[in-house]
Amino acid sequence: MILIVNTTSDNAITGELKRCIDEKTLEAEIVECASLKISHCIGCNYCWLKTPGECSIKDDYEIILKKIIHADQLWVISDTALGFIDHKGKNIFDRILPIATMYLKFKGDQMRHVPRYDQRTDIGIIYSGEVERDYMDRWTERAALNFESRSLGVFSKEQIKEAVSCMC
Repeated sequence: MILIVNTTSDNAITGELKRCIDEKTLEAEIVECASLKISHCIGCNYCWLKTPGECSIKDDYEIILKKIIHADQLWVISDTALGFIDHKGKNIFDRILPIATMYLKFKGDQMRHVPRYDQRTDIGIIYSGEVERDYMDRWTERAALNFESRSLGVFSKEQIKEAVSCMC
């Protein structure tokens, strides 16, 4: 299943995305976050220590996290700020931490968190605005590597058809 989380207020992006997904007959769920309350990660580590796998912040993100755990792919649609995804898009990634454990292991010559679940969710980004494209590609690859998944790429809203071609 493909999970698409739209953190923008631009429903035209998801409208175009829905048309492309329907043409390709993919199973996808779109979560519109414009009216949801999603706080930022406070770094309390409760999701590792006190309530393993569960964020201590009780807001609308809980619904999204449960969907991420079962999704094959996560696509985040985000506006941009300062050449990167904006705070709303970044919150989605920061709050994924409960799917990892506090335990570490070496993978090659790098340390990685041990995943909490067997399911791996690949990640991609669709952005609206201006970004430093090379940096965003590297960041997405590193974020995916941290969760033992793969990066599906970074696409502007004008490249929706290209993004959908990476969905399966």
